Amino acid sequence: MKLVGRHLEKDGSGYVALIPEEPEDLWHAYHLLAVGDVLRSTTIRKVKSETTTGSVDSQKVRTTLSVEVASVEFDVAGCMLRVNGRNVEENQFVRMGAFHTIEMELHRKFSIQKQCWDEIAMDRVAMACDASARADVAAVIMQEGLAYVCLVTPHMTLVKAKIDMPIPRKRKGAAEQQAKAMTRFFGKVMEAIVTFVNFEVVKCVLVASPGFVREQFCSFLFSEATRTDCKKITENRSKFLQIHSSSGFVHALKEVLEDPAVASLLADTKAASEVQALKDFHVMLNTDPDRAYYGLPHVTRAAALQAVATLLITDELFRSANVDERRHYVKLVQDVRDSGGSIKIFSSLHVSGEQLALLSGVAAILRYPLPEIEEESADVPAGPAQAAAAAAAP
Repeated sequence: MKLVGRHLEKDGSGYVALIPEEPEDLWHAYHLLAVGDVLRSTTIRKVKSETTTGSVDSQKVRTTLSVEVASVEFDVAGCMLRVNGRNVEENQFVRMGAFHTIEMELHRKFSIQKQCWDEIAMDRVAMACDASARADVAAVIMQEGLAYVCLVTPHMTLVKAKIDMPIPRKRKGAAEQQAKAMTRFFGKVMEAIVTFVNFEVVKCVLVASPGFVREQFCSFLFSEATRTDCKKITENRSKFLQIHSSSGFVHALKEVLEDPAVASLLADTKAASEVQALKDFHVMLNTDPDRAYYGLPHVTRAAALQAVATLLITDELFRSANVDERRHYVKLVQDVRDSGGSIKIFSSLHVSGEQLALLSGVAAILRYPLPEIEEESADVPAGPAQAAAAAAAP
C-alpha cells in the first residue's frame, strides 16, 4: 500500500489517501472502512440517456464518487472489495443520496474520511504501508490425492490451489496404476507451485504431509525440474523444507507453523509471532491458569489492574457495527499498551486468528496470577464462546 495523502484534525477527524498495490492491500482497506465513513474513489456507473428519437441509450462511464459507507464485502477467494453506500457529493451522473457500489481496484487511488481516526486504524495504515511486513512463506499441505498450495501472509492464509484426485489403493496387481496416479497428482501440485509461488518474494516453501508423501513429492519435484530444466524450482531448491503434519487438510498449517524448525526459520515474520503467542497462551492456560484468561470481562478486569503482559485480539472485533463496542476494544488495546504490555492483533483470515476466535477473540497472558478474577465470575454460567474455547484448547 502506498500512502499519498493525509490530513487529520486535532480531534482525530480527517482523511487518508492510499493506493493499493497488491491484493492483500484490499484486505487492509476492508479493515479500515467502517459504516459511516466516506469513501472517495473512481468507479464505473451505468448511465441511461434518452435520444432525440425517444429511444433509451445506456453506457458505462468512469467517474469519481464520494459515498457514505453502508456495507463492506470482502471476497477472500478473489481478493475483491466491494463498498456500498449513498452518494454524498454532487455528480453529473449520480444524484445525491443515490446508492452505488464501488468495486475497489488495484493501483487506483482512494481516500477514506472518518470522524475519528483511532490508534488501531492508524496502526493499520502504518502496517499496510510497511514494505518490510510483506509475507514470504508458501506452504504445500498434502496427503495421497489431496493437496493445498497456500501463501501465508502476515494477515491471511490464501489457498491458491486445491488439487483433489482419486488415487487407487496399492494392492497386488495394481501397483503400477497407483504409481501412475501419484505421478499425475504430483505433476499437478508442481504446476500449482510454479504458477502461484513467486520465489523473488517467498523465502521458504513448507511441504507438509503425514507419512512419506512429502519425501516422495520432493523427490519427484526436483528430478522433474531437472529433467524439464525448470529453473524456478532448481534455483530455489534450498527454500523447500519438509515438515510432518497430521493430515493433508489446510487446518494442519497451524501445527506446521508451530514446528520448532519452522519457527526458528520464520522468527522474523508476523505470522510466526502470532502462532508463538497463541501457543504460549495455551501452555500458560494448562500450567498456570491464573495467569491466562480469555473473554472480554476477564481481560478488561486484568487490564484495569495493569496485569496484562501480552494481549491477543482478533482484528474482526474492531469491525463491530456497535461504535461503543468498537471503542471499548480500542481502549483495551491502549490501556494494555500504556501499562507496558505487548499487543498481538490476529488476522481473522489467518489460521492463528481462527483459533483465537474460538477463545472469544480476545485473550491475555498476565504478569502475575490473579485468581480473584475467576472467583468474581464463578457464579456466571459459561457461554458458547467459552464452551468452544474449552473444546479448542489442547
